[in-house]
Amino acid sequence: MTVSIVALTLNEIDGVRAILPQIKREWASQILVLDGGSTDGTIEWCRENGYEVYVQKRRGIRFAYLEAMPLISGDMVITISPDGNCAPEFIPALIDKMRQGYDLVIGSRYCDGTSSQDDDVITGFGNWLFTRTVNLLHGARYTDAMVIYRAFRRDLIARLDLDKDETYLLPERLFGTIISWEPVMSVRAAKAKMRIGEIGVGEPPRIGGERKLQILRWGAAYYFQFFRELWFWKPR
Repeated sequence: MTVSIVALTLNEIDGVRAILPQIKREWASQILVLDGGSTDGTIEWCRENGYEVYVQKRRGIRFAYLEAMPLISGDMVITISPDGNCAPEFIPALIDKMRQGYDLVIGSRYCDGTSSQDDDVITGFGNWLFTRTVNLLHGARYTDAMVIYRAFRRDLIARLDLDKDETYLLPERLFGTIISWEPVMSVRAAKAKMRIGEIGVGEPPRIGGERKLQILRWGAAYYFQFFRELWFWKPR
């Protein structure tokens, strides 16, 4: 399996300077920086240091993913946020686990004795609640259903209809936001009885920049989506 590492950035110049050089070129056939329109020099630094950069045209993480899909060449995709929260030294372990035949491998913040150094009371409780809800409703066994740090087969995107607008439009309209695909990927992979693994990676503190979370809107949209998925989508 060839590997594409997709690093999502938005005004993360301190993070990318510290994190991207730790991602060894031999780990992947492609390292793609997927940028949301940074104005702090992130784009320029990445290009000057030889990274492939795509700047999305529409706002929102899911549009970034969908716009960049034609550029992603690997059979396996690893998504990472180079803001310090995703420790890059675990990338080889994610790759090794995937090559054992998994469809999806989660870089969990909460299993195998790991923990998040970035959570506050609200985000810690929210991640616990959302993960437990996914497990209860959809027969999964996640310790972290929400995290961006994960590896998955590229063809999983189409198999789970993650590239379809109808997957997201109703919760986005109801709650006035644009959501990403990680939580629904977790749900649908479980519903489809795919082979899912986890490795404990923890979550180091953020390096510079600001959190981009829309806690109330995203939380409400995702929680609605978890229940909607009970009848909305069925595996093919």
